[in-house]
Amino acid sequence: MRRVVITGLGAVTPCGNDVESTWRSMVEARSGVGPITRFDAASRGPGGGVGALGVSVAGEVRDFPGVDLLGDRTVRRNGRFVQYALVAADEAMRDAGLISPGSSDHDVDPERLGVYVGSGIGGLPEIVDGVRTWLEEGAGALSPFFIPRCLVNLATGQIAIRYRARGPSLVVATACAVGNHSVGEAWRAIRCGDADVVLAGGTEASLVPLALAGFGAMRALSRGTDATASRPFDRSRDGFVMGEGAGVLVLESEDRARARGARIYAEITGYALTTDAHHVTAPDPDGEGAARC
Repeated sequence: MRRVVITGLGAVTPCGNDVESTWRSMVEARSGVGPITRFDAASRGPGGGVGALGVSVAGEVRDFPGVDLLGDRTVRRNGRFVQYALVAADEAMRDAGLISPGSSDHDVDPERLGVYVGSGIGGLPEIVDGVRTWLEEGAGALSPFFIPRCLVNLATGQIAIRYRARGPSLVVATACAVGNHSVGEAWRAIRCGDADVVLAGGTEASLVPLALAGFGAMRALSRGTDATASRPFDRSRDGFVMGEGAGVLVLESEDRARARGARIYAEITGYALTTDAHHVTAPDPDGEGAARC
C-alpha cells in the first residue's frame, strides 16, 4: 500500500476567499460569522426571511470574485456551490505546483487524476430560483442549465472537465461529514493504486431563507445575534450557525510528490467511518460510534 500526502490547499470561506486570508483571520481570531446580508432576515412573511425564528446571523462568503476568477460564462452556467469548488480547486492545484496561475495545464496523467469533492445538498439556491421561475413564468422560461446548476455531483464534474481528470471520481453527500469522507475515500483510492493524484474536499452554498427556515423549524440554529453565536463546544450553546464555502486538498502518492520535489504539508495515515444508527440528527450520547471509528 502506498503512502499518501497532502501537497496543495485551496479554500473559499466566510473568513476569506483563499487560504492565506482565511488562515490570517483564524490566527487573528476574526470570525466569519455576522449579520445576514444576502436577504432580509427580519422578514416574517411567506417566502421572506426567518425573522419569526429569531435567526439573524450566518457565515456568508463575502466579496467572492467569481466573475474575475472564472469568467462570466462559467458563473452563468454553474451554481454557486460549483463556483466555490472551482476556485478552491484552482488554488489547491497552484499551491501544489501542478498548474501555473491562469492555466489549467498540468503534467498529471489524466487517467491517474481523480476528483472527490462532495456537497451536502448541492444547488439549493438554484432550485429555489428555478421553482420560482417555473411557477411565475412557466416551464419554457427555465434555463437549459437549470439541472446542471443544481446537481450535487456537478462540482466534481466541472473540476474534472477543467483539468481533464479521467481517473476515479466520487461524490458523497453525508451532510456535515462530506469533507472528511471525501478526503478519506480519496486517500483510499491513492493508497490502493486507483489514482496518483486526487482533488478532494467539500463545497456548500445553501444560505437561502428556505434552508435557514428548515433548520430553524428543527430548532437546530442558534438565535445569537453576533459572532459569539457560533460556540460548538460551549455548555451554553443554543444551536449551530449556517455557513458556506469550499475546501479542496490535493492528495498525492508520496513517491510521486517526492520525485517532483513537491512541498508536503502532511501525511494521511489512517481513515475509518462508522454509523451511529441512533437518531436522525443527534449522535449517540455515549460517543460509541465515534469510539469505534
